[in-house]
Amino acid sequence: MRNRPHYIIWIVCMSALLFSCASRKTFSTRYYEENEKTLTEIEHSYRSIYEKKHFSLAFTDRSFNYISLEILTDSIKYIYEFEIKEARLKDTLVKYGLPVVRMDSLISQMRSIHCIWINNLDYYSNNQRHSLVFMSIRQVAIHLPFTNEKYYILTFYSQPQYFDSEGRLLNSRRVRKLRKINDDIFRRINDKVAYTVSERFR
Repeated sequence: MRNRPHYIIWIVCMSALLFSCASRKTFSTRYYEENEKTLTEIEHSYRSIYEKKHFSLAFTDRSFNYISLEILTDSIKYIYEFEIKEARLKDTLVKYGLPVVRMDSLISQMRSIHCIWINNLDYYSNNQRHSLVFMSIRQVAIHLPFTNEKYYILTFYSQPQYFDSEGRLLNSRRVRKLRKINDDIFRRINDKVAYTVSERFR
């Protein structure tokens, strides 16, 4: 029985791993339910503004006081960094035709739930181009056990998606292949929202 201590250690480690996975799943559903109203408002607001001017937004510090604003034109991507209260931010929004009041509201809502990044990503399904809204939530807002630095990632779709029996996101109904985003597997929250926990926030 010389190997018994190693066996016990293995059992403890496996139990911790399974508990961690279960905790992530439980947390992910609970976090979405608790913040669904704000998350949905952020998604809708971002989609509406993005239709008129393509941009992404990220907080660059842990105190959520500085943002990076990426603005896409037909040929160039402009990247700016601002303190959220400085006048240059408003001037830049006006310059590119972004609605100041709605952008201020979007930034405030993201800050309130520790959403550090929002972007629009294109993907293809059944040979058709679609888009999704991608949000990253900093770990300080989620407190996952047994983890180092992790990010809670949400993807919002404009139409219902397909999932396998384990709740994993699929490419399509016909092609039963897992759809990975940045090599991460996403799982179902509802028909139009999926999540993962990742070491990368984008």
